Amino acid sequence: MPFQVALVALAAVILMQRSRPARLVGWVVLGFVLTGLWQPGLDRVMAVRSFFGTHHVEETSNGQYRLLYHGTTLHGAERVVDRAVAASSSPEPLTYYYFGGPIAESIEHVRAAHGGLAHVAVVGLGTGSLACHKRAPEQWTFFEIDAAVVRIARDPRLFNFISACAPDLPIVIGDARLTVAASLQRYDLIILDAFSSDAIPVHLLTREAVESYLMRLEAGGALIIHISNRYMELGSVVAAVGATEGLVAYIKQDGRRQPSQLDFKTNAEVIVLARKPDDLGDLPHRLGWREIKPRPDVEAWTDDYSNILGAILRKQLGI
Repeated sequence: MPFQVALVALAAVILMQRSRPARLVGWVVLGFVLTGLWQPGLDRVMAVRSFFGTHHVEETSNGQYRLLYHGTTLHGAERVVDRAVAASSSPEPLTYYYFGGPIAESIEHVRAAHGGLAHVAVVGLGTGSLACHKRAPEQWTFFEIDAAVVRIARDPRLFNFISACAPDLPIVIGDARLTVAASLQRYDLIILDAFSSDAIPVHLLTREAVESYLMRLEAGGALIIHISNRYMELGSVVAAVGATEGLVAYIKQDGRRQPSQLDFKTNAEVIVLARKPDDLGDLPHRLGWREIKPRPDVEAWTDDYSNILGAILRKQLGI
């Protein structure tokens, strides 16, 4: 309520400045900033700023969910009441990572195709939700560029995914383009989860980047790329990059109709790359998955070429 009262007062001040254009512009800009920061129905738990932006931990007003925002983008959620169910229970992954969603489905089918996974690399930590997809005795390693995110995810007072599901989880801090390439380990599965925000780290999605991932990928391994994005169409980019490396690509857009505000399970768009379809088990035949071929009008991105404007236009125009 105090925030809404402040906005009403601000609107009154703006109206009083109509005869003073310079002041009017300043007050209007302040109004945009305040309304952009306001997230109705949420209570601030903490906020921390790093080189990579501002992270907000929020709790819903009913006390049921704990959320992590990077700017205005939701990067993870935990159902707080799950903690009281049993000390030995694991929290349920939410947002894009919910059980039954495209990310979970792709992990399960790659696991089945291998008869189990030995080593998994995950680029992007968030709240650590994916840690609860790990099964014993699998070895999962996360690669995260922002140390502030690591501190948030590891703090059981904020989120319990890591503390409950993988308390000894190795997390490598640094640019994943470099740290994954420098790893001495080879992986059955590599998950790229760095593309769901408003801005994307292009250098993680180029042909040269994929080449470096493949050098760390076991024969028969797979690459899962989370490409949900509000402003850019990235599926055709990944398909083009994969084709240059002789990879097959399968994509799925989550079709759930349930509004995420009711359960914080968020629709995801996911693309999976592999050297051959058999490496993905039954995934290519599952409902909603389809093979995606390169488009003649979309070139593979490289370290010397990318086309952000084209990705934006395809998304906004639906072409």
